[in-house]
Amino acid sequence: MSAVVASIGCSDPWNAAGVGLDLWALLECGARPVTVIAGVTAQDANGVHAARAVAPDVLLAQLTALEGAHVAAYRIGALLDIATVRVVAAHVRGTRVPAVYDPVFAPSGGGRFVGGDVVAVILRELIPHVALVTPNLGEAARLTGGPEPDTVAGMERAAALLFDQGAAAALVKGGHLTDAATDVLVDALGTVRYDAPRIAGSMRGSGCLLACGIAAALADGEPLRGAIARGRAFVRGRLANAVEFGGMRVAF
Repeated sequence: MSAVVASIGCSDPWNAAGVGLDLWALLECGARPVTVIAGVTAQDANGVHAARAVAPDVLLAQLTALEGAHVAAYRIGALLDIATVRVVAAHVRGTRVPAVYDPVFAPSGGGRFVGGDVVAVILRELIPHVALVTPNLGEAARLTGGPEPDTVAGMERAAALLFDQGAAAALVKGGHLTDAATDVLVDALGTVRYDAPRIAGSMRGSGCLLACGIAAALADGEPLRGAIARGRAFVRGRLANAVEFGGMRVAF
């Protein structure tokens, strides 16, 4: 059987992001997906209209129900409140399984999922226990408390600061840069720039796809840097073939 990857995150009615998109992505990457619903959202091309975390006991029950699934990696997405972060963080700490955390604080269409109190708990209790955190430029700014990086050098500083704050590895994504398609990794081995030609256009859920691609590769036993390369190649293939759906450009 294919390696099992668990997606922990929120629903999206359009399945253009979140757990619904993760199912497609993980299957495409050759993994066997299982899911844990941490929250429910109502969002579309105009932004987020409602978002609510599931009760902590229901979240914990879902994680417990997967004990027999032999999960080989986790992909963690949007976590909407402190209680949710703490349940997920405790679970990750109790496993020897790599987790890729994509810190979704706001949907691409507009609005915001979490406030600063949640971000503070994420920094203290979750990020030190995942294999990789993958913020975009805005998320990196919120996590580090600094300005939003607008250059590759700024991305390197943000990734290094996250590493210094306790992240095992930080990949700052440069998809919103105007003149490059560069992601920057800082881990215990140093700094790596992942460069590639920019593909015109944007796509909803690109962060979900990247995290899924990396998690699937880690579940297969790929070292982190190779897993990142595989995840980036997967996203770029989907970006080049994105389709219009519901006023959004989506992967599937």
